[in-house]
Amino acid sequence: MKRILVLHGPNLNLLGGREPEVYGKTTLYEINRLLEREAKKLGVEVVTFQSNSEDELVEAVHRAKGNFDAAIVNAGAFTHYSYALRDALTGVALPFVEVHISNVFAREGFRKGSVLSDVAIGVVSGFGAYSYVMALRFLVEAFDGTH
Repeated sequence: MKRILVLHGPNLNLLGGREPEVYGKTTLYEINRLLEREAKKLGVEVVTFQSNSEDELVEAVHRAKGNFDAAIVNAGAFTHYSYALRDALTGVALPFVEVHISNVFAREGFRKGSVLSDVAIGVVSGFGAYSYVMALRFLVEAFDGTH
């Protein structure tokens, strides 16, 4: 069975209450349950991890080496400047899809830049909690060779 790590970055633990007009009303717990249900249907395993700490996210990526086939990464604000997270992902050669709940390209200028996107398989942005499901489905299809 393929294993996919889902990394949630800073402030995503506040989903459901934090700026619902931007991020929606779905909680992180609900996103994780949605992913677990979808993974079961698709025959893969997902393991979720959230941290507000850059070093904990980097350590989670290091632990993923040899234990996961791919990742879904919503790095939150770290998307824009965490070369440490980028280096960890490339250093362990973990293929990943970058995910954003909001459409970052329709928001403040600083949110449009990512230090991760050029080393990601792809980027899903702006579809709310469904952005994660889209990334998961893509990864499963990539495992099956249809992408």
